[in-house]
Parts: sequence; C-alpha cells; structure tokens
Amino acid sequence: MPDSEDVCVLIPTLNEAETIGDVIDGFQEQGFSNILVVDGSSDDETQEIAKSRGARVIEQAGVGKGQAVREGIENVETEYVLMLDGDGTYKPDDAEVMLEPLDDGYNHVIGDRFANMENGSMTRLNQFGNRLINQAFSVIHGQDFQDILSGYRAFSRKSAERAYLTSDGFGVETELAVECVKHSVPTTVVPITYEERPDESETNLHPIWDGGDIIMTLYQLAKTNNPLFYFGSMGMLSGLIGVIVGIYVGVEWFIPPRVSHEVLAVVAGVAIIFGVQLLMFGVLSDMIVTLHREQMRRIDERR
Repeated sequence: MPDSEDVCVLIPTLNEAETIGDVIDGFQEQGFSNILVVDGSSDDETQEIAKSRGARVIEQAGVGKGQAVREGIENVETEYVLMLDGDGTYKPDDAEVMLEPLDDGYNHVIGDRFANMENGSMTRLNQFGNRLINQAFSVIHGQDFQDILSGYRAFSRKSAERAYLTSDGFGVETELAVECVKHSVPTTVVPITYEERPDESETNLHPIWDGGDIIMTLYQLAKTNNPLFYFGSMGMLSGLIGVIVGIYVGVEWFIPPRVSHEVLAVVAGVAIIFGVQLLMFGVLSDMIVTLHREQMRRIDERR
C-alpha cells in the first residue's frame, strides 16, 4: 500500500455537517493527514467542521459534484488520490484495500458497494438503476467494472489529469470509468462495505433526474469511445422507422381500396437512407478510433 504521505483523501461535499466530522476523524485514525474537502457552498456548518478537524477546505467555484472533483484534482499535489463522498456511507477502514492495488500496477481502483451492502443503505429503485447502468456500460464500453457509480475511488493523480472530465453532476463517476476504458488505464475492482446513510443526513442524489443524467452521459460518451454503437444505434433506429413506415405505405397501396401515401413514402425512404449513412459513419469512426488507440499504445511503449 502507498505511504499515507503520498495519498490525498479527496472529499467533495454539500451540506454534510452531520457526517463530515466523523469521516475526517476516521481517516486521520487510519494515518491520513492530507485531507482535502471541496465544498459546494454548503449552507450548513460543513466547512467549519471540516476545518476544525484539520482538513484543508476549498470552496468550489462552480456547482455540482463533477465540478468539485475536477477542482479537487487540480489542487492535489500527492502522487495518489483516495476519493469518497462525505456522507458517512464509505468506511475509512476500507482505505487499505482500496490503495493496495496501486502498488500492483493498477492506476484506478473502484470500490464495489454491492460486495457488502448493508440493509437500508440503498433503495430498491436505486439498486435497480445502478445495475441497469452497469449493464449498459458493459454493453456499450466493453468492460464490466461491476459498480461504475461507486463514489469510493483510488487512483494515481497522473491518470486523473489525463482524463477529460466535463460533467458537473453525478455523471463524473461514469466519465471516470469511460476514461479508464478509453485510455486503457489499468483498472481493478475491490470489495468494500457500503453503510446506511445516517438518519440526520439527507442525500443530494435525485434518483430520477440524476439517473437520467447519468444514462445520457453514458450514451454521449460512446461517441468517442465506441462510435459504432453511438452512430449505429441511431442508424438502426432511423432505418427501423423507415422500414415500418414503408411497410405501412406498401400495405395501403397493394390492398384495396388502394391509398397512396406519397409523403410517407418519401419519409420512409429518407429515414432508411439516413440510417444507412449513420451506420456507415459509425463503421468509419470505429476504424479511426481503433487506429488512434493503436498509435497511442505504440507511443506509450516507446516512452
């Protein structure tokens, strides 16, 4: 495991006054003194409590967890980062199991909450949404990271600086996972304990709106990581709509009393042609991405 002096514990927060003190104390007891809290302008005592417990606190310039993570990474000077939420659901005792793979050649470690999830720590709706998103990620991006939405991460600062993160909200975990696949970052998953959020603490996650944002982020990121899926799926949808409309036009024309649908026929033809073009564009884009990855791999080997 890396020395604690080489690790910065990064905690993005928003109104976590009920839990942030215990979280900081827990990591200090584990020997971590470099604790950075990036606060999103909390209207409770989150910042004051964090400062009183010895953490370095900065107030983020923007809004949202994604923005907090980006600003946090910019302010980290250590070689490694241990990132988690400040809501008390992640155990400081799991820090060792999170950091150990970094000594084994991995540059990014994801804590699997489903390995040991305490009763009441996640609603059934959230569990269903998480598993659906994980399955979609596996299909779209070709890697099974088991729990891509986990907020407990350990990674090298250099690998994080290489990642292109744009999400301002909870989609930042999805972006991190996609960037690991895109840049072939050695990534592993380790089991952790996921505890129930204290009753006094309220979640900042909206399962419907934030879940939809995460799914859209997952799909949009396929444009540069798996363009064949991104353009191919839209092309197949357009082509399918064209075929269905074309069948309807054909049935109406050949079965008496014959009815002519010239406009619908044109729409069907355009939809099919557009779908084929998107599919071809997806194939060409996938070839370009594959060649780019091969070139980057050769450049990395020469370094």
